[in-house]
Amino acid sequence: MRPVLTPEEMAAADRRAIAAGTPEAVLMERAGRAVAWFVRRTCGGLYGRRVVVACGTGNNGGDGFVFARHASRESIVSVVLVGNPGEIRTKEARENWNLLEKAFFRVKLIAFEDSSDAESIIGLIRSADVVVDAIFGTGIRGRIRGPASAAIDAINSSKGFKVSVDVPSGLDPSTGDVHDKAVKADMTVTFHKAKPGLLKRPDCVGELLVAPIGIAPDYELFAGPGDVRAVLKPRTPRAKKGDFGKLLIVGGSAEYSGAPALSALAALRTGVDMAVVAAPKAAADAIRGFSPNLIVRSLSGEHLARDDLPRLYELAAQSDGIVVGPGLGLEAETREAVIEFVKMARGPILVDADAIKALSAKPASLKGKRSVVTPHAGEFAILTGRAMADPPNIEERMRQVKDASKNLGTTILLKAHEDIISDGERLKLNLTGNPGMTVGGTGDVLSGIAGAFLAWGAEPFRAACAAAFVSGKAGDLAKSEKGYHIVATDVVEKISSVMKSIEGS
Repeated sequence: MRPVLTPEEMAAADRRAIAAGTPEAVLMERAGRAVAWFVRRTCGGLYGRRVVVACGTGNNGGDGFVFARHASRESIVSVVLVGNPGEIRTKEARENWNLLEKAFFRVKLIAFEDSSDAESIIGLIRSADVVVDAIFGTGIRGRIRGPASAAIDAINSSKGFKVSVDVPSGLDPSTGDVHDKAVKADMTVTFHKAKPGLLKRPDCVGELLVAPIGIAPDYELFAGPGDVRAVLKPRTPRAKKGDFGKLLIVGGSAEYSGAPALSALAALRTGVDMAVVAAPKAAADAIRGFSPNLIVRSLSGEHLARDDLPRLYELAAQSDGIVVGPGLGLEAETREAVIEFVKMARGPILVDADAIKALSAKPASLKGKRSVVTPHAGEFAILTGRAMADPPNIEERMRQVKDASKNLGTTILLKAHEDIISDGERLKLNLTGNPGMTVGGTGDVLSGIAGAFLAWGAEPFRAACAAAFVSGKAGDLAKSEKGYHIVATDVVEKISSVMKSIEGS
């Protein structure tokens, strides 16, 4: 396992732990209790000390509420909520605030909503013996205004011992950048693993302590809802057509028309705004008949040829992401056209099915691309010249996929009983999915989902992890209704249920 995690990777591990059965309230309790333990150890106890906790309205503030409850066993604690109690954003944080309200004499609660009480609150913070910063977590960007700005200034001017919960408020935990201002802590207690930005800014972080909170190391390895949340694109009330991407699917032939249609329908169910299928004339009309939701552009002839490349370049330039391969066939002209198209493509691109076989002649075409390749074991052997470990040895397969990803300069999503995803540095497994998904077309569905995430701007590794989870979960929902008697369109129809459940979590 890697010694550090980005905030997105930490959120994914967090969500995986929750999905595996650890309630979010338990993780919050462990985090706040760990901060209390470290503060007591460092300060030699809290008896007789004036303790102030500055909390925001998110989960970072919730960790601070838990700390205050534990610290109140030894000291009277003042909790300064930077905001309105009615704006506390999560159920777990609200529940911990409610517990503090019942503490009566041991905890003093103060809402810092505007400048009317600023002088007395700033004085309270400055005069504290121990100040705990739980204002902002990992998501702060841009200028900090109002009470939060005043609270950070007061913490920094305090002569007390300053402790930050997880991240010093205002510090970007990914990069170590300070976009406006940040708390300069004497000690930072972060959770599970360090974030890369914390290692770069000892002037803000102070002593860095890492507290375990019961997230098993394996939770970093498995794809889960957190990986999907990491690629979600929020829809504002002013969202307009095009904001959520236009995906180009290059596929189809005289023999195969269903594959690119399935990819396009899956992309639309995932949430892309437009799915455009570029298919040879022989397949285009059949694809149009699948759904009125599809936009189809006819190419020449019965299969993709070099003469079609100018049209493809034009369509690719108008798109936010590309999927190439479903149903293309293996004509010699098609193979040549695929290699040339991939070499010239500028946007993020997913290579699947017959396009993988075509690229096996020149796999170096992928280097330098924002790309995902989605082979099954046979296609992996064709692409790399090396057969997968058989009988399946998961550790050996993980090593093979990681090595191949590094050598080819691409993200590989190996479709198998346990999907393996790697970009040559990071690696994840996906365990969703079931044997009913051996039916034809489910790989095309996966490609459409991943293509949608790429069109949203997700980096290839994240797009592949999220797509593997969503595709498999949709297949599991379909199987729960119909047993092993499912077809690819059943999986497509369950994508929206999976996405909706994650968006609402």
